[in-house]
Amino acid sequence: MASKPGILTEWPWANLGNFKYLVLVPFVGHSIYSFLREGDIGYIAILPFLLFRFIHNQLWISLSRHRTAKGNNRIVDRSIEFDQVDRENSWDDQIIFNGLLYYIGYLRMEQLHHLPLWRTDGLIITALIHIGPVEFIYYWFHRALHHHFLYSRYHSHHHSSIVTQPISAFIHPFAEVASYYAIFAVPVIATEFTGTTCVATITLYVIFTDFMNNLGHCNFEVIPKWMFSLFPPLKYLIYTPSYHSLHHTQFRTNYSLFMPIYDYIFGTMDKSSDTLYEKSLEKKAEVPDVVHLTHLTTLQSIYHLRLGFSSLASKPHMTSSKWYLWLMWPVTLWSIVITWIYSHTFVIERNLFKDLKLQTWAIPKFRKQYFSQWQRKSINNLIKEAIMEVDQKGVKVLSLGLLNQASKLKSSVCPSLCETIQSSKEEKLNNNGEIYIRKHPELKVKVVDGSSLVVAVVLNSIPKGTSQVVLQARRLSKVANAIALALCQRGIQVVTLDEEEYKGLKARFTPEAAANLVLSKSTCVSKTWLVDDGLSEDEQLKAPKGTLFIPYSPFPPKKVREDCFYFSTPAMICPKHLQNVDSCENWLPRRVMSASRIAGILHAFEGWNEHECGDMMFDVDKVWKASLDHGFSPFTMSSSIEAKI
Repeated sequence: MASKPGILTEWPWANLGNFKYLVLVPFVGHSIYSFLREGDIGYIAILPFLLFRFIHNQLWISLSRHRTAKGNNRIVDRSIEFDQVDRENSWDDQIIFNGLLYYIGYLRMEQLHHLPLWRTDGLIITALIHIGPVEFIYYWFHRALHHHFLYSRYHSHHHSSIVTQPISAFIHPFAEVASYYAIFAVPVIATEFTGTTCVATITLYVIFTDFMNNLGHCNFEVIPKWMFSLFPPLKYLIYTPSYHSLHHTQFRTNYSLFMPIYDYIFGTMDKSSDTLYEKSLEKKAEVPDVVHLTHLTTLQSIYHLRLGFSSLASKPHMTSSKWYLWLMWPVTLWSIVITWIYSHTFVIERNLFKDLKLQTWAIPKFRKQYFSQWQRKSINNLIKEAIMEVDQKGVKVLSLGLLNQASKLKSSVCPSLCETIQSSKEEKLNNNGEIYIRKHPELKVKVVDGSSLVVAVVLNSIPKGTSQVVLQARRLSKVANAIALALCQRGIQVVTLDEEEYKGLKARFTPEAAANLVLSKSTCVSKTWLVDDGLSEDEQLKAPKGTLFIPYSPFPPKKVREDCFYFSTPAMICPKHLQNVDSCENWLPRRVMSASRIAGILHAFEGWNEHECGDMMFDVDKVWKASLDHGFSPFTMSSSIEAKI
């Protein structure tokens, strides 16, 4: 919103929220009816063209977020936060507006029903009109928008985004967008008067303006230098991303639309344009200090990635799916095929924690694929390749997230190592990453599974004064053992509901600690349950009303009880000095980070010179204190409820 919103600032359908696309439904329905009755192709073709615009812009968003996360050719290094994401979530309003203009224009202007597909003279006239009147009018209109009267009422909303991304190009008040459309309508009106209008003229001009707007706001330099060396006058005819970026950081220079020639003519070209352009081209990919290795979760998690839909990525990924994502099943299906073919991790996010450069990498595999026998060898190879790559780059710490710390490995891959790991005969576990360390002892990067901080977070999530807890474990993991032992040593009774689980824990504990272990096959009265994602419906029904379920696994259990409380998976609230946070980590609320991811940051910051994987664990109290010292704060039940509100 502008600092002093003027008239016609709000879009007419602003109050409709997520239902704003309903304004197009009558026209879409009528176009389908006309096509079925009269075979009107032009009318029904409007909707596919609007969808194409949406896809075109979304591809730019994904590309820009990926490239700026990697760092190569990045122009502005400042951060993007949630307030900018929320402000720019209305970028698709201009597509709705465009659709209304197309539909109404088609219904009111009979001559549009009989347009030829192609006319070369129409394209030439459109290009000439754009170079002349459109660029000239826009330049002076843009300069007028920077006058304090119009700037405070309209254009300041657009300039709230100092660090731009492609969708920043379309964030303007309604009156401003309407004015832009009037300017861009000049070539269409000119071809109409000259009788040279064609379908290609209208569609290609819109695609051209979309492309150039996305290009100018993408925040990474993409125009190669050889183009200007081959044809030097080109610098006056086409702007670069770095050229327009200066307009957002300096405000009073580089006003031109797509052609810098008018800035040169009227003396508003920023003198540092060429320097920033060359500097951005030379910028190499960023080498992070810490890499967090995660993976895809559900099939629809691709849309919740930071590289996916920014509006979804900025909110927690709930177990229930948005209805409109089911309409995208062809894309979802294609993503599954890609995960089977594409076999390399990719960068999805970058952050800055004080002086530490952080990146998040994702393995292109879904959660279900981690349990597929056909995928286990491939997944373990991907984890191994990621470890070797970060080691070669000089990364200090690699933290393993979600199932990457316990993905399964067939015994045929490395028999000598598998013999040292206790597991089933058919398949082995990577033992929280230890198998990679044993195979490559020369590694300089420290591999961290974050188990000690996970234990610390769970222990500090248990309500004070608790004297008894129920521990449910589908398998006795390293974390489950450590939690049970710590509680028993503190004099808190640990109740297990499974005899095998009870025997397994008792065999590992000292007699003193084992004295606080209790086996119960009936309904338990304890209202504090420590659970993993394998918690069944039958097990949940055994809990008394008002039970607090505290997960210690990376994934949350399925919620069954309405009369109980479900706490978050192990996580903490991030300090304010963690920068460039514009997306949520899976199901966690904004600015809440998983314990395994935080553990990697602490490991690098404290300079701990050893791995935390396999059976290795750090002192729980020491890690907890380090997390608090560096500004992370406990994510309590009350803060969890506030985040949902």
